[in-house]
Amino acid sequence: MTLTRLFGLTAALFVATSAAAHEFKVGTLEIIHPSIPQPAATAMAAGGYLAISNEGPEPDRLIGARADFAKETSIHESKTDAAGVTSMSEVKGIDIPPGDTAVLERGGYHIMFMGLSQPLKEGDMVPVTLIFEKAGEVPVEFMVDPANGEADHSQHTHSSGTGG
Repeated sequence: MTLTRLFGLTAALFVATSAAAHEFKVGTLEIIHPSIPQPAATAMAAGGYLAISNEGPEPDRLIGARADFAKETSIHESKTDAAGVTSMSEVKGIDIPPGDTAVLERGGYHIMFMGLSQPLKEGDMVPVTLIFEKAGEVPVEFMVDPANGEADHSQHTHSSGTGG
């Protein structure tokens, strides 16, 4: 087992064992606990997190998302440079190799929901459509989890980049 696969599985298990884990399966992809930490009531943006496991023989790629509660939805990556400066940029997609797990989490890849049209309250289940190159459009529900005090995206502005 590769170190990347072991890390991905460990992270996916951590996400899946949270108090209110939920999963969606489409073909050989398993979407594990899609969630949004509750943003402030006046927030205009929020970050979405999940793990995507690919148990099939072919790769797939998450290339987008759509949500009625946000004016714009896109995939982003946060990076911290050697000086400790964190930046965030839009990416074109996230590869999900066969037999591996892609983890979208704070400080890395995530889904940005910008221009929120409604408050997101802890316990809400909000519909989102994930868009994959091969699996196509997959409707899921993101659970609004408790805010955990870490930095959120409520005052987020972003730069566009070509990304992964």
